[in-house]
Amino acid sequence: MTGRTRRDLCPGLLRPWIADDGALIRVRIPGGAVSVDALGGLLGVARAHGDGTVHVTSRANLQVRAIPHDEGCLSDAVVDAVMATGLMPSTSHERIRNVMASPLTGRSGGRADLRLVVAELDRRLCAEPGLAALAGRFLFVLDDGRGDLVDRDLDLGLVALEADTAQVRAGAGSWGPVVPLAAAAEVLTALAARFVELAGAQAESPWHVDELPGGGATVLASPSEPRPGTRVSSPPPDLGRIEQVDGRIAWHLPVPDGRIDARLFDEVRAHGAHGLVVTPWRTLIVPDLENA
Repeated sequence: MTGRTRRDLCPGLLRPWIADDGALIRVRIPGGAVSVDALGGLLGVARAHGDGTVHVTSRANLQVRAIPHDEGCLSDAVVDAVMATGLMPSTSHERIRNVMASPLTGRSGGRADLRLVVAELDRRLCAEPGLAALAGRFLFVLDDGRGDLVDRDLDLGLVALEADTAQVRAGAGSWGPVVPLAAAAEVLTALAARFVELAGAQAESPWHVDELPGGGATVLASPSEPRPGTRVSSPPPDLGRIEQVDGRIAWHLPVPDGRIDARLFDEVRAHGAHGLVVTPWRTLIVPDLENA
């Protein structure tokens, strides 16, 4: 077991991090998917109560910082404004919805479309009361077989082998069974529950799978060797225009200094998109645009 002496302090909305410039809140967006309206609402919160920008994290989540607080407590106005964005479907599980996925999955490249897996995993995580005990740093990483996220640190995850199968991962070096993609969310949720059972929910409990004695192999019922199809690697996509498999296009845009401000948001909105993908490289993908 690790020598932890406290629960993790990873911030959320209801438990912000208090920094020198004020309170910082983090909003998890599984798979990096966010609607333009929701992002606009969060930017409105940042402009009314924070530093005026929405910050993008290396886990493809969003942050607002420099928020006034009263001894660590946010005002009802701030909490209500963030809740109104629709980005907080579970207040009890808000901090554990850490799910990264290949940003272009189902649109360009990759072996499989993981978007339904991300949505189902998020739903299942929020539906299990015991999983609220997961640390706010516990991370699921889903690679669609292109290898853009296969080298990321993770607690649980998978790599797609074909359009309908994937191999499960646990911790830095342990691999589990090959499962149908349709069952992947259920399998990962069960493994997360197994981790909580092994780790406990005390102040000294491990935050990560690799902190357990035996690491990921302890969580898996029967560890396996990685399949050849897991030995993949690819860099982030180039900035600019990306051709989608459905004939539409996406734009991959930089986010200077990792901050989405009013100017960048207006540029995104001008594309006419309804949804966006925040990437782990602190960039934005504006997908599903007509190829005019």
